Amino acid sequence: MKAGRIFGVVLAAVILLGCSSLPASATPPAPTSTAWLSATLTAIAFAQPSPSPTPTETPLPPSPTTPSLPSGKIVFTCRLLDDTHDQICLMNADGSGYRRITFADAAENYYPSFSPDGASVVYASNMTGVYEIYEMQLSVGIPVQLTDGIGEPYAPEISPDGKSIVFATNYSAFSTIWLMDRDGSHPRQIFGMSGRDCVDPTWSPDGTRILFAAGVGNDKQLFTITPEGGDPRPVSETFRTRGRSDWSADGFLIAAYSWLSPNFEIFFMDPGGSNLRQMTFSGRDLAPAFSPDSQWVVYTSYGGSNDDPNACEIYIMRIDGSQNTRLTYNYSCDWQPRWGP
Repeated sequence: MKAGRIFGVVLAAVILLGCSSLPASATPPAPTSTAWLSATLTAIAFAQPSPSPTPTETPLPPSPTTPSLPSGKIVFTCRLLDDTHDQICLMNADGSGYRRITFADAAENYYPSFSPDGASVVYASNMTGVYEIYEMQLSVGIPVQLTDGIGEPYAPEISPDGKSIVFATNYSAFSTIWLMDRDGSHPRQIFGMSGRDCVDPTWSPDGTRILFAAGVGNDKQLFTITPEGGDPRPVSETFRTRGRSDWSADGFLIAAYSWLSPNFEIFFMDPGGSNLRQMTFSGRDLAPAFSPDSQWVVYTSYGGSNDDPNACEIYIMRIDGSQNTRLTYNYSCDWQPRWGP
């Protein structure tokens, strides 16, 4: 009996030792792939207007496990009471704290956007009698003029590194894309198209591309260029817009609004123009901009009114189209929103 017990113990030890010495399975390396979308500017420059394409049902990038609540601030163009002049207003991302930040009552102020740190706002104003670009530190509230005598500049946006400002101006017969240093020095044209307006530039999140719309009148298409004005690429050969688009901070999406008279609708697409999908369906939604965490979009909507020019209000929604929420209830127009930290 004692010998049998000893043999059993030895046998168990051998089995355990064998199990513990089994080699671990090797984890295979993650697959890699490369893809590159090439398109020619020539093919697009002479394209004829065509109806907006039918959107696909391609799903959006996944949202975080715990959906974020809207945070940060939204700057926008506003009109208050019976004032017929555009002003710049600011509010929290939930619609609270609505307040005016420009006070040149006889001037038009429009096209605002935030600095990357949210500490200042750049915008266009004709407070001197002609349109110029200004920057206002929100803690100070005093506008500083940045441009001087280069046409009528508008739609300024500060680069992700905070060093440059891109904008559009009609310095020549057609609107072109310009760049200047943050303090307004060294303004220079970086891109234009013969016989076409180039409008509403916005930076890619890494600062390597500039997205803008180019065309005639309300019939425009999206393009990107480098900050030096090189390597022009059409984003889509079929999507038509009037302008005002945005690039998500995570780099996954472009938001733009379609133009097929009399309707405007907001669409998302990949940066290369693929996976187009319609996100709004009221017929009067335009000028989208992403939240800093890329999980929300702010935009202007005229709701159900196609006739009232003062019916435009600010709305937000998640990037999957849910939680569509109206933020403003002004008697006059609130429009051109941009979202900052």
